[in-house]
Amino acid sequence: MQRTLFWLAAGLWIGCGSSGGGTARDGTSSGITSGGGGSMSQGSGTGGNGAGSSGTGASSASSGGTGASSASGGGAGGGAPQPAGAPLVYVGGHEGIFVFRLDEADGALSPVQGPLDAEMNPTFLAVDPARGRLFAVNELGEVDGELSGAVSAFQIRPEDGTLAFINRASSKGQGPAHLATDRAGRFVLVANYGGGTAAVLPVGQDGALGQAVDEASFGRRSRSHHAVTDPANRFAFVTNLGLNTIAQFTFDAATGQMNPGEPPALALPAGTTPRHLDFHPSGRFAYVINESSGSITTLSYDPERGTLSAVATVSTLPEGVSAEENACAEVQVAPSGKFVYGSNRGHDSIAIFAVDPERGTLSPVGHAPTQGKTPRHFQISPAGKLLLVANQDSNNIVAFRVDEATGALEPTGRVTEVPAPTYVGIVAPPAR
Repeated sequence: MQRTLFWLAAGLWIGCGSSGGGTARDGTSSGITSGGGGSMSQGSGTGGNGAGSSGTGASSASSGGTGASSASGGGAGGGAPQPAGAPLVYVGGHEGIFVFRLDEADGALSPVQGPLDAEMNPTFLAVDPARGRLFAVNELGEVDGELSGAVSAFQIRPEDGTLAFINRASSKGQGPAHLATDRAGRFVLVANYGGGTAAVLPVGQDGALGQAVDEASFGRRSRSHHAVTDPANRFAFVTNLGLNTIAQFTFDAATGQMNPGEPPALALPAGTTPRHLDFHPSGRFAYVINESSGSITTLSYDPERGTLSAVATVSTLPEGVSAEENACAEVQVAPSGKFVYGSNRGHDSIAIFAVDPERGTLSPVGHAPTQGKTPRHFQISPAGKLLLVANQDSNNIVAFRVDEATGALEPTGRVTEVPAPTYVGIVAPPAR
């Protein structure tokens, strides 16, 4: 097994910032402020073109760190620096944002930059469709004197994929857990787990975030966890884990306004706990992973009315394994549309399902151990050939080859150590 080490080895990163922000773990951040914690500076050297804060007291989003030493691990790929045209990998987590280059041959990651914005707890990231901006939730309970988390905007430099801080705006609710851009990249939708709200923030031509143009409140016990628009950018959906519902809205792609749909929500059985949702490439189906019940529900989608209907639910766990000691996290559909994957935290596996092309229903294929603990997030590469898993509690990113015929996952042997990763995203380099 080839293991890439960084950050923990003294002097490996240039210009590391402070680790602060503390203990916010998956929606438990209510009341946590943006103050920094203990120092984790390991590097020397100069900082780079970094950006300052946006009135939040977070000035660590420097763009230095590009002089990191080459990663360890021999063999093909070996962590050696990758060419400028190689895909980028952005990792978010409780210790900041990290940038890597990806070797598509085996999933080896070469460090480029990080950590950035560590004290702001950037636990979930999103890249706009043009691949020129990156947005991060700041999973906090208070920012700049407001009882709310925030969303940060970064420029993705086209020459090397490094990040430069632009600005920060209120998420309009405590503990933001998820965000996504609309399909045109003009707005950011954010779900606030602690506050039980969702908000729409406009994106300026320079990438800067404006104040929210619309908000929806579901009540603090709703535990809002995911906000996304449909493939046609006409409707928006918010999963409310605590209410066992998926809120449905019409979405105005020109103004960012959301209006309750008809009906305003899909109600799921008590105890379902819907967490994250992903649409099938056909646009006819969607899949929601259910955190506490250890399952994935197939949803039929009416793209004219913008409504979801539950079709069937399958367990993400092997027969005989209890859901009581497991919590599901992420769900994704393969680019081919033939398979669906879901992560199990506790069983520490990726569940693999084949998709019925007519009904969209799922048939179990198997489970792949994630080679680590607590797989909070994973990402399938755009080509569908690699899958990267962020194992939060074992501090690593693990690479798998995807068998495009069977859906099976095979570890490549590449493991990259990252402190407490909660998000991993694979992105083609921005157009120059």
